[in-house]
Amino acid sequence: MNAIKEAQKFIAKHPESDDARTLAQLVLTLESNEPFSLEKLYALDLDRFDLALDILKEWRLDRYIAGKSKLYDLSLQIQEQGPQDRTSHFGELN
Repeated sequence: MNAIKEAQKFIAKHPESDDARTLAQLVLTLESNEPFSLEKLYALDLDRFDLALDILKEWRLDRYIAGKSKLYDLSLQIQEQGPQDRTSHFGELN
């Protein structure tokens, strides 16, 4: 099971727990690019701490994949355009 789904299940099952609130705050700060206090991670029990680290890993991988996807889409657009189209939209290509 992936960490994001596991966290979703844990938060839904234990919405009032401190660990669930910390995991929810971690996800919100990752999405908003806001700072997050590492002290909150250290306060988690060991299983939730490991889950938080797995969330971080998956989140980073998802961002990498999203960036790669955007690059691929742009590359397809450039490839589909003819040489004249490329210079009119992007200036001289040297």
